[in-house]
Amino acid sequence: QVKKALCVLIQHHLVRYEAHPRGPVEYEARSGRVLRLLRYPRYIYTAKTLYGDPAELLVEELLLHGHLAMSRAVARVAERLSDSREDGKSMDYSEVSNAFVRLADTHFIQRCPMVPETPPGTEGPPPAVPTLTIADRDMYVVPRLSLGGKGKRRRSCDEEEEGEHKAKRQKQEGGSSEPLFPHSSSLPPQDDGIYWQVNLDRFHQHFRDQALVSAVSSRMDQTSSEVVRTMLRMSEVTTASGASHTQPLSSNEIFRSLPAGYNIGKQVLDQYLALLADDPLEFVGKSGDSGGGTYTVSILWAHLELPSFLDPPWIPPDPAAPTRFGSRCARIFRLLLRKKHLEQKQVEDFAMIPAKEAKDMLYRMLSENLVSLQEIPKTPDHAPSRTFYLYTVNVVAAARMLLHRCYKSVANLMERRQHETRENKRLLEKSQRVEAILASMQATGAEASQLREVEEMITGPERLQLESLKRSVSKIDASENQVDETIFILESFIESTVKRP
Repeated sequence: QVKKALCVLIQHHLVRYEAHPRGPVEYEARSGRVLRLLRYPRYIYTAKTLYGDPAELLVEELLLHGHLAMSRAVARVAERLSDSREDGKSMDYSEVSNAFVRLADTHFIQRCPMVPETPPGTEGPPPAVPTLTIADRDMYVVPRLSLGGKGKRRRSCDEEEEGEHKAKRQKQEGGSSEPLFPHSSSLPPQDDGIYWQVNLDRFHQHFRDQALVSAVSSRMDQTSSEVVRTMLRMSEVTTASGASHTQPLSSNEIFRSLPAGYNIGKQVLDQYLALLADDPLEFVGKSGDSGGGTYTVSILWAHLELPSFLDPPWIPPDPAAPTRFGSRCARIFRLLLRKKHLEQKQVEDFAMIPAKEAKDMLYRMLSENLVSLQEIPKTPDHAPSRTFYLYTVNVVAAARMLLHRCYKSVANLMERRQHETRENKRLLEKSQRVEAILASMQATGAEASQLREVEEMITGPERLQLESLKRSVSKIDASENQVDETIFILESFIESTVKRP
């Protein structure tokens, strides 16, 4: 059982292993990858918005199984899409295969490392653990497969009996039928041993690009954000995940790549690029003058203001909005963000808050690590009367504190959903049984009166309770997704502050 559990965890990339120098194999939980389970719905939805339903189901299948061969993934998705179609038509393998190729071309999925082939004549015992490798040039190469056919629909009882009689006749007549799936024959599939997985870093790059575009739009205008979006789209595949800037792009290249419906001239584009390059936050940097000027987009946020990407819960856009510390604390926090360092008397004067209240608010935020106190002595003895006490905001420390609270919030949301499910367990089981009975009766062609009788097994108060439960669970799910968006921005900001070699 332990071996099976380790195999499942390794297949889903939740555990890593390595050989210890003294012999035994050691296993380690990948906590970062475990926390990414919270983001799975967002990965699936992003694939749907970019490439449609086939891509959505392909990403879902790969996340569900950890890794899959292309032929297997295409067959499963084609079958699911065929079964869900209302017009009764089947989904072509070629359509699903095209979505798979688009995902691979844009690096949203990638090949899994494989065990290298042992050269002939090599002797000796095999290593304790295999060393999986893959060349960078092969990571996104899609194998050429002849995936002809369509997805199989689930048949009703009458269709299954008819199919069985047909198969018996073919067997008696000595005939044979072609297998529906490329992997269902006795021969191994054409891509045997080539497995694919979801490239989470590429999805995170897409989320980061969306956050940058949104920040530019809120700080400047829609046209500026469209220019930045075009630059990010042009370099999304060529820019490494850990790079600080995108690849340099000339003004002429950016102009040619703008969306067709965006009617701005070359001179106007150059003005927007100049404005972006002159902005203090440096979303865009100028790296040369060739080709009308070459520009890059900064994709590390260490030098950027976090509030540009995130409106923290303690800084509400509406002063009347309820917060943890109140609107006056939010005013002091904004003031410290803008002025960097202030004494207590300066905070009172600039924020126009009475001394007693300002002192109390500063100490409350200091106890929560939202602000910090810096001592600057005028004499070596650090005498309080001859020392400046300056309040400031350590943005990285505040971001870490908020990240901790975000994960705590997610844990609370999960506990709440489990509590709601436990409290209504019997009602949910009854609802599932009724839905299963209705589905089977509809498949056999039951009358409307019979269906109504089955539906009436759930009383009116029970239906109201079910609707209330669904609304609560839906709100909890939406809250989890919103908190995860905040988690992503905070983690990206904190990661960008780590010094790289």
